[in-house]
Amino acid sequence: MKLSPIVLEDAFVRLEPFSEALKEEARAALDCDADAWNGMVAAAYGAHFDGWWDAALRAMAAGSRIAYAVRRRSDGAVVGTTSLYEIRPEHRRCEVGSTFYRPEARGGAINPACKRLLLDYAFSNGAIRVEIITDALNAASQAAIRKLGATFEGVLRKHKITWTGRARDTAQFAILDEDWPEVRQRLDDRLGRLA
Repeated sequence: MKLSPIVLEDAFVRLEPFSEALKEEARAALDCDADAWNGMVAAAYGAHFDGWWDAALRAMAAGSRIAYAVRRRSDGAVVGTTSLYEIRPEHRRCEVGSTFYRPEARGGAINPACKRLLLDYAFSNGAIRVEIITDALNAASQAAIRKLGATFEGVLRKHKITWTGRARDTAQFAILDEDWPEVRQRLDDRLGRLA
């Protein structure tokens, strides 16, 4: 499995790997909805942004993450971020996540389009397992992950500490390479209805 920081795009979104040229657009996209950050391991709004950004760039340099700015194709606005992370070529696995969208970009085509691009890129380049995790308290996120067609694998108790200091239980989902054709078709059908 070999994943590199390349641009991924479709009719709805353009995923651009983080670079210094994108920093201020990403900052503006994330500087909102403080309550939505409470279940995250790290916050990236307001004063939290610079440390979060620098950590993402360090992980990219180490090859364990590809962080993307999510640019909406309809108007060219950066409306959030998402990542391929916990990249483990030796196990042919990675995670899709570290995702945040501005409130007006939630729902609709943005999230399924991003997931379609990221999953296709991972599986086309040798992944056999892609994980998607979320706070066990975040019912909306879990519903969105289930809607993708990912399999729920259980709850990891006290799995991560959020930036607020809470010991977070994590709901774990995964898509395997043999699941991907069906998941891809579901996403394609869904995006076709949103076109």
